[in-house]
Amino acid sequence: MSRPSVPRRSVLRGALGAGALAVASGPLAACAPGSSGSEPRKLTSTPSASAKGEITIWNRSGDLFKVFDAAIDAFRKAYPDVKVNHQAVDIDAKLANTLISGTDLPDGSFWDDAKIGGQVEHLYDLTDLIAPYRNRTSAYKLSVNTVDGRIYGVPWDLDPGLLWYREDLLEDAGVDPAGLKTYDDLLSAARSLKEKNPAAGPIHMEKDPFLGQLWLEMLAGQQGTSLADEHGKVRLDSKEYRTTLNWIRDAVDEGLVTHAEYLKQADLAALENGQQALVPWAVWWSFAPQQLLKKTKGKWRAAPLPAWTPGGARSGAMGGSSFIIPAKAKNPELAWLLYEFLCFKEPGYSAVYGPSEVYPGGLTTSVPSYAPARRADRPLFEPVAALGGQDLWKVAVDAADAIPPAAPIPAWWNKSVDYLGNNLQRLMEGKMAPDDVIDDSTKKIQRNLVDRA
Repeated sequence: MSRPSVPRRSVLRGALGAGALAVASGPLAACAPGSSGSEPRKLTSTPSASAKGEITIWNRSGDLFKVFDAAIDAFRKAYPDVKVNHQAVDIDAKLANTLISGTDLPDGSFWDDAKIGGQVEHLYDLTDLIAPYRNRTSAYKLSVNTVDGRIYGVPWDLDPGLLWYREDLLEDAGVDPAGLKTYDDLLSAARSLKEKNPAAGPIHMEKDPFLGQLWLEMLAGQQGTSLADEHGKVRLDSKEYRTTLNWIRDAVDEGLVTHAEYLKQADLAALENGQQALVPWAVWWSFAPQQLLKKTKGKWRAAPLPAWTPGGARSGAMGGSSFIIPAKAKNPELAWLLYEFLCFKEPGYSAVYGPSEVYPGGLTTSVPSYAPARRADRPLFEPVAALGGQDLWKVAVDAADAIPPAAPIPAWWNKSVDYLGNNLQRLMEGKMAPDDVIDDSTKKIQRNLVDRA
């Protein structure tokens, strides 16, 4: 399906994962969806500090390409005999076909977590190389990169969900942000905001079907579930999804929402004029007040997401990307050396997340998946002026620590948007009931995607 034009985080499209394994340790996923059944090609050796050679690395164009380009300069200083050809590529259009054909392959590439499971037969098994870092890497991030108990992606970013709010509007309505502990509290806050401004639809509801489904998975992930379990079985028909979809219906029925497409013109106008004041969204929404919201810059703040039940998880993941190494790469060991440096080593991860020409205050749109790089007392990016000087780093890393582990993302997830994503839009438009969304989506996903896999 086509992608919406999304500022900054075009990398998110197809990158999700939410849910829970029975345990957070031990083998992460047996019999996971996307398995080819063939013996994976394993990468087990690590080059020495005197490594020599040349590699080609693919990344998406845009600001993240520039960030990684600068970080790769730090790698070049550490490994001066390794030549890195860093190329901006339309990964969504090119990478999957290139993996299948095996021609003109890069040695490594940036890729959405959601797409890794469907291509593992064309990727190196990185389990042994990641083993030294496994216990200090986000359990969520490891699980979405795991198929049949083996790891195929080098975990990079964590995209925790946060509650973004207009501090001035909440104060005028007598709403204490610290009191927004549950989603019922969020509805109460929206009612107070609407009493103050009858034209308001305080809570953002996403109009793009793909992003809407991605958002739904974040909310489900807080409750320890996801669209598919570790065996690829559809589990939309559940108490957790009914709770979420009923909450959405209630918010819509009470006129407490603005149904708009992420950071498009109508959405930006509603954010600027005070119509929207509550945005449950991923950390990468921080792009908006920093780059797009001119009138309300400095008035937005971030807080943990509300919980579905008192004491429940206050965050879920919304999006995510990792690095892969094609099984037919010419110099896979050198590609691993680069990704190990960027994700698990200093000064690599500081070069990615720290101040740069692209982000003078640091990269604020995600946090590292590697715990030693994610210390609350050692921020990699600075307090954000566009958030009134708020220490977004601490809010984001605390939220990242609260993300439950996940089930692997099924290879058919992207195509399920044609059913669940579109039905979710009908719910937000008041044209479909929650049970109908669940029943119709489950039937069509099972018949058209799972049974045909």
